[in-house]
Formats: sequence, C-alpha cells, structure tokens
Amino acid sequence: MEKLLVGRIAIVVGGGQTTGQTTGNGRATAISFAREGATVVVADRHWESAQETVALIHAEGGQAWAVAVDITQEEDIRQMVAAVVERHNRIDVLHNNVGIAASGGDKPIDCITQEAFDLLYAVNLRGMAMTCKHVLAVMDKQESGNIINVASIAGVAMYPNVAYKATKMGVLGLTQHIAMAYAAKGIRANAILPGLIDTPMAIETRVKLTGKPREQIIAERDAQVPLRGHMGTAWDVANAAVFLASDRAAFITGVNLPVDGGALARVGG
Repeated sequence: MEKLLVGRIAIVVGGGQTTGQTTGNGRATAISFAREGATVVVADRHWESAQETVALIHAEGGQAWAVAVDITQEEDIRQMVAAVVERHNRIDVLHNNVGIAASGGDKPIDCITQEAFDLLYAVNLRGMAMTCKHVLAVMDKQESGNIINVASIAGVAMYPNVAYKATKMGVLGLTQHIAMAYAAKGIRANAILPGLIDTPMAIETRVKLTGKPREQIIAERDAQVPLRGHMGTAWDVANAAVFLASDRAAFITGVNLPVDGGALARVGG
C-alpha cells in the first residue's frame, strides 16, 4: 500500500503524552505520520515522554527524534524551529496538538481565576500561534507546507468551562487566518475538532479531579456519543491528521474537521 507522507519532515508538538492506559492524540499522530513515511520531530515539554514516542517509532523502523520545547516560551519555539531547519533544511508539516483544560484550573466564568485563564490562553492559543509564526517563516520561503491545529468540538458546542472553550474557538480563528493569508503560497492550514476521545488526558484527569472510578467515567462519556455509543480513540484523530497532511487533501484548506462520532450533528435533544 502506498505510504502517504514519504520524505516529509513533520513536527508534532505535544507528541508525548500523559501517563495512562491508552494512547494520547499526539503520540498516535506521531506514530501514524512515521508509519506513512515521514521523518517526525516529536516535540514536548517533557522530553522523556517525547523520547518514549520516538522509541516506539524506531521500534517499527520509522524515523524520528525528540526535542524539548515549552510553547509558552517563544524562544523555545524559535530554537526548536532552528534545530529542525539545521538538521533537515525544511519543514513540511506542523501538527499542533498541545492543549490543557481542567488540569490547568479551567472553571465556569463565575469562578475562574485570572491565573487559570492566562495559563490556558498561553498554552492553548498563544503558544499555538507562536509555533505557527516561526514555522510559517520557513514554509513561506519554501512556498509549501501544511499546518494542522487541534481544536475541539468544545469550541463550538456546549461546554461547562470558559477558558478551554474560548481558546479552542480561538484556534479556529487562528487556523482560518493562516489558511487565507498563505493560500497563494500553497500553504494549507486546517483544524481537527476531536469530540469525546478515550485518551489519558481525558480519562486520567477526570479520575483525579472527581474521584470517580475510571469505568464510570468511561461509561458516562461513551453514553454521550451518537456513533455506536462509544468514544473515539487517538487513532481516529491521527487518521484524520494523516489525511489532512497528505496530498489527498491537496485542495483542502481552512476547514474545521470534526472527529466526534456525530456529536456536532446532533441538534436538540
């Protein structure tokens, strides 16, 4: 079977993951990109977790290396991009996966703190924008490239806490801006909107914050999904990312792609 990303240099920001029983979106995407022939730069604030992803890729015969980066620090981002360019002389794909929610102190509008709002903004939106900024400087010179930003259906659907919703909606605006500003150069930008996905960040965080048994949390989330009454997995998100990163999506830009088991299609009760 033809591999879709042969020869591509792809950065996956947030390519490590929270410890848990399943695979996270960033790790699944990094592995999937490598399986399709890309050389993957696995970027994460936690270098050890990024290196675990690299080891999984190497075990399958893929190409990858890890870099530590805190996307709330623009200098970290600049150094990461410089290191990738020095090593590969190009960047073909940027996949922005980093995001935090309740673990960052997100709350409803009437009780969120300024510190929590600022943290979610810095990680979920500003960090993504600054990463795009520095990678786009490279893609602009190439007159080619592909950016995939991971948002959430929370940005456009009912969601109880304010900062995650607001920042993920901001990601959609950021992505549309990039898509239109760089279309003439052949640079594409699209967003993926995951719904309820069975990842360590989603499940383990709720176990910790609520004290509920893992099985109960999983069952409650499964019950909200129209498609077969079951959450998606990180591999569903990764499959969408592979498509958007590939030439099969060559005429697609500025799109918000839900990966949500039909959640956004359900209107009303």
